[in-house]
This record gives sequence, C-alpha cells and structure tokens, in this order.
Amino acid sequence: MSLLDEVRFPADLRGLPREKLRQLADEARDRHIDVVAQKGGHFGASLGVVELTVALHYVYDTPRDQIIWDTGHQAYIHKILTGRNERLPSIRTRGGLAPFLRRDESEFDAFGAGHAATSISAAWGMAVGRDLRGSDFDVLAVIGDGAMGCGLAYEALNNAGHTEHDFTVVLNDNDMSIGPAVGALNKYLTSMVTNPAYNKVRDVVKDVLHRAPRSLGHIMEEVAGKLEDGVKHMLTPGMLFEALGFRYVGPVDGHDLDELVDTFTRVRKMHGPILVHVLTQKGKGFHLAEDDPWTWHAASPFDKISGTATRKKAGRPRYQKVFGKGLVELADEDPRIVAITAAMPDGTSTDLFSRAHPDRYFDVGIAEGHGVTFAAGLATQGVRPVVAIYSTFLQRGYDNIVHDVALQDLPVVFAMDRAGIAGADGPTHNGAFDIAYLLAVPNMAVTAGKNGTETLGLLRAGLAREDGPFSLRWPRDAVPDEVPSALTIDPVPFGTWEVLRNGRDLCILAVGTMVLPALDAAQELAARGIDASVVNCRYLKPYDRAVFEEMVSSHDAILTVEEGTVVNGFGAYMTREITSFRPGAPLRIETMGLPDDFVEHGGREELLAEMDLDAAGIARRARALVDGGSGVPRSTRESA
Repeated sequence: MSLLDEVRFPADLRGLPREKLRQLADEARDRHIDVVAQKGGHFGASLGVVELTVALHYVYDTPRDQIIWDTGHQAYIHKILTGRNERLPSIRTRGGLAPFLRRDESEFDAFGAGHAATSISAAWGMAVGRDLRGSDFDVLAVIGDGAMGCGLAYEALNNAGHTEHDFTVVLNDNDMSIGPAVGALNKYLTSMVTNPAYNKVRDVVKDVLHRAPRSLGHIMEEVAGKLEDGVKHMLTPGMLFEALGFRYVGPVDGHDLDELVDTFTRVRKMHGPILVHVLTQKGKGFHLAEDDPWTWHAASPFDKISGTATRKKAGRPRYQKVFGKGLVELADEDPRIVAITAAMPDGTSTDLFSRAHPDRYFDVGIAEGHGVTFAAGLATQGVRPVVAIYSTFLQRGYDNIVHDVALQDLPVVFAMDRAGIAGADGPTHNGAFDIAYLLAVPNMAVTAGKNGTETLGLLRAGLAREDGPFSLRWPRDAVPDEVPSALTIDPVPFGTWEVLRNGRDLCILAVGTMVLPALDAAQELAARGIDASVVNCRYLKPYDRAVFEEMVSSHDAILTVEEGTVVNGFGAYMTREITSFRPGAPLRIETMGLPDDFVEHGGREELLAEMDLDAAGIARRARALVDGGSGVPRSTRESA
C-alpha cells in the first residue's frame, strides 16, 4: 500500500515519522504527473512546490492554521493532501474539482485563488481579523510563480510591515510565472541568491558548525548565525524585505524537506511579520518540464515518457494564433505598432511578435494596470500600442483604461483573448464582463468579430483609429474559417453592422461568436415556418444607426445574443436604444447571454449549450419570442 492510500488529510501526514516525508512527496509528485498526463491541466508550478506543500502541512496544524495560496495552479499537491486525491482526475471537468482554490470546495482552501498576487493582502486581512477576534492560529501566504512582480503584493507588504501582528509570507521563488519572469525585481532576486560571496559564506558557516565540538555547538551556532545574518542582509533580498518591516529568513532550498521542516518549525515560534524565501524549480521531477517550464506551465494530455500529446490537435488554428500571426504581418509594414502583454506571451500568441520584433515587444509581467498606462504613454508619442491581455485579467486595469486612455482619447488597441467562456479554467478566467465594462467607457470602440478574418479586419480598423481607444475580443476556440494574410484583409468600416439574412418575423442581433449559431438557428426556424433576420453587430459601440433603425422599424420581435453577461451588456444597451426609438410600440425584446452568476468550469461547448447559447438554444428562445412568450423556457421561468 502506498503512503497516499494512508494519508488522506494533513492530520494523517503529521502522524508520519519524518523519514517517511520524502516517500510521500515522491508519491504525490507521481500522482500529479499521472493525472495531468491523462486529463491535462496546470502542471509545472505544482511540481515545483511538492516538498514545500508537504512541509507546510507537516509543520502547521491545518486547517486551523490557514495557508493562503497565490494562483491556484500551484495547489494541485495541496488538493492531493487535503482529501481530494481520489477526485483529482475530475479536475477542470463539469461537476468535478475546481481548477483553482475555492472556499466552498474544502475547509483547507482558506481563500479562493485565481488571479495572481492576492495572497498577501488576503492573508494579512485574515491575520488582523484573527487578532481582532482574539483567536490564536497561524496565517501564511504562499506567493510566487511571478506574482511578486505585481504591485498588489507590495501594497500588502508595505501595509503589513512594521506591525506586531504574527504573519508569515512564503516567497516561492522559481524565477518564472507562466512565462519567464521579467523586470528588475526578478533580476535582483536572482542575482542576490546566486551571489558567490554569499554562498561562500553559507558554506563556511556550515563547515564551522560541522567541525565545532559538541559542547560548544550551541555557542558556535549562535555566532555563526549572526555572521550569516549580517552577510545575508548585505548580499541578499533580506535588505529589501527587512526594509519593508519583515524579518527575512532564507534563501531555503525548496526541495530539501529536512531544511524546509526545520526552517518552518523555527519560524512558527517567531513573532511579527516574517518572510521565508524558498527557492524552487518549476517542473521539478519531470525532465521535460524542468528543461522547458514555460511550455509545461499547463499541458494537454501527454505521454509521460516522450512528452508528446496523446490528443492530436487537428483542424483550424485557434483565434490567438491567428491574431498573433496577423499582428506580426501588420507590424512588418508599420513600424509604429508595438505589442504589450502581461506575463502571457504564449497565451496571447504575442510570443510570435517577440521573435519578429523584439525591440517593439513589451512583457510587463503580472501588472495589467501598469501595462495599460504604459500603452497610454506610448500612444502620446505616435506609437500604436496593441495591449493583448485576457478579458478577465484586463479587469485589473479598468481604472487605467478609463482615466489614462479613454479620458485622453488615446489610440490604444485592447485585444482581449479568452472573452466569454474560458471552459476548464472556470469562473476566475471566464471573460464574462468585458462587454459590459467597456460599453460604459465614453469614446471606447467595442467590437467582436464573427470569425478569424473579421477579427483581423477589426484589428486593422483599430490600428487605423486616431481619436480614441478600440477593443476587440475573441474566444478560447478555433477559428471557423480559412484566414488569409492580414495584409489582404480590409479594415472593417468603423461603426458598421452586416445584415446576413432578411426576414419578416423576427430580428436576431448577434455579437461575435454568436453570429454563426444565430445563422444556423435561422435555418432551423425557417424549417418551422419562422422567417428571421440575422444581423452581425460587429460594432457594439458605436453601433450602426442606419441598419439599427431599418431593423427595429420592420420587426416587433427582437432577440439579442452575446457571449457576455446579460447584466448591462449589449442586449441591455440595445433594449434601451430600441425602446427610445419606438416608444410605446408593441415590442417583444429578449436578451440572451451569460447569466447573472459565475459560470462554473467545464467544456466550452457543453457550457454554452447549457445556457442556450448554441444554435438549438437560440432557435428555442426565438420560437418562444415569436409565439408571444418571454423567450425564456418554462422550466427556467419556474426556477427563477
């Protein structure tokens, strides 16, 4: 029987003799590799914190002591050790384990984790709340995988330092985020930790301790510790964190279980704000991930020996690849174009741009707000910045969009990947809100293409706009069309819609990914004797007033469909415009989109079908609307 069969919860782990911890760590690492190889999922970050996770649950009394993980993709081992090992193969599937951490999934998930750099702020709040309530337990924030490049982490450190509250931050320093970590701080951490003078002092100290007579061991240990501390603060990041008010411990080998257990056993007895600097290797224990942690941040199902994908990717390219290739082609001809991303070069395919035009490519790290304002500054100098960030992550730069870009009418293009349903990554990564939050921004052009070709046509239109910001969105999906070179695609005329089908009974105003399903729905409706118009509303704002008036004047039943929240989305916007244009008319208007709720993880097509955002669902809602109902199926009305 393996140790993992015996260790279902951390209490079982703490009952093991210390010499068994190495075996448990090896088994947990193998389990993680086996499951991700079969099912796919986030990979490299959790491999790097196997020993750290085992040590933390061994030393601390979890869940009474609370560990707050930053970015849940480093917490698969934590899930294995906290009662979820048997269910691990269900991770990221509909009804299965969540891809990240959730308070409603386990009492061991002290705080939800999805976006980076939230752990220190949350843990600090929990520590202060503990003391206000007179409780007594330890609170630790585990941050890393690039998150220390995010300003939120330093806001929290600045607030927490120079206080007397007991609070521990564990810096998981793996020199990586999803891609290689960038910026001055990363260089500082790396250069200090690898400083030969510091490492020589550490070796000398250890040698002195080893050779000291047993009777003088405690004295020598104290002297050597003070010597090491002095040099450490001169040569390591201890200077930075001590200046912020934290007692600095480390660097510690994050794969040496004995050193980790000894370190945290000592730290647990200390008081005040403490930072433990742990050095780990992303992808540790799987040779391919060790050699290429960027590629192996996440993985589709693969063969454990060769690393080759076991599910062959066939068919058309994904939107992100079409965008990345098209942006490079446009930049080849226009030297003003630059690309900006926030630690997502591969996810946005701006890595293609980085290779083609390295001097015009900027990865700002996990600092979306900075990236947006940086783009605004570039735009004042005649540069044409394209900011490529996931829809859900761009939320973190919203204030910068409003005040630094839109208020100044600066021509910045926002290219949003993963707009709509992100699928297996779940509610923290679904791009549900960008339509609603960008429609609210004055002078922001809000657009969505029906396919890959139109997406590049909108990109060209955005780059041609001189008097304000421009946004375009696309899904985490393959394009439905053969996409030619971006240089052969005309810009989509500004503020125009496209009437794809004329009918007498119903008008469907469709946005982006919903245009083609709406056309398919119209075919199904025609077979049932319902004649529907379908309009490609590729410019949500400014919208095509001429086509709008034509459609609204000739239809009393209007259905809007979008892959975004129905609350304050395009449908809500159109409802206001339609009722203003035809006040008092006998109109029947229905809006379809993502519900006023957080959509759970699962397959993209599966989730869209559940929400009626496919051809069959659109047709059902259209039939109900034409028949005089609300457009909402009876079962949904009764459950509301």
